[in-house]
Amino acid sequence: MVRTFIRIFRIGLGAVFCSLGMVGIANAQSITSAYTKIDLAQCPMLQGASDESTLGGSWLCRGYEGLPVYVAEVDLRMFVSFGPNARSEPAARQTLPNFNTINETLEWRLRNGKPFATILRWFPSLDVGQKTGSVLIVSQYLPGGRTCQIARIDARANKNANVLARQAADTLAGRFDCNTPPQVIGNPGMLRW
Repeated sequence: MVRTFIRIFRIGLGAVFCSLGMVGIANAQSITSAYTKIDLAQCPMLQGASDESTLGGSWLCRGYEGLPVYVAEVDLRMFVSFGPNARSEPAARQTLPNFNTINETLEWRLRNGKPFATILRWFPSLDVGQKTGSVLIVSQYLPGGRTCQIARIDARANKNANVLARQAADTLAGRFDCNTPPQVIGNPGMLRW
């Protein structure tokens, strides 16, 4: 009986120390958020609208700690990418199928103060009247050809859309293959295409 109690006590004590160690590891890799604004009126224009094409313009904005944020509008659809070669990253060629616009607030996910993902709200047009949807798009930030959209969450179909977006950023970013389509997370809602 005493041996069983001691064995259980040792196992319990080991679990406590193991848990404390995991908390220390989690704190050592602290994940936080920072927010920047995308105000196209304040961003240098790279290329203006053209009457001969569907290009509405492209801009280079400043993101977290001055990181470049490339924004383009082509055929009433937005394209957003990040980093020193943002125009060459896969994200610069990704958008939603519907006509869309973007929100001005860009969330940067940071691990130990370094950006590894972004979350941006997009407003795709719906076929019903003048209504728009609300989709959170998560992109991984890995300069060198691996900055791309990794997850999409319909914010109207998921009450916890912001939580889902952060979880997707924190678990998928850095491991996502940009040759695959972004994952639809949660209730797909309008993302069933």
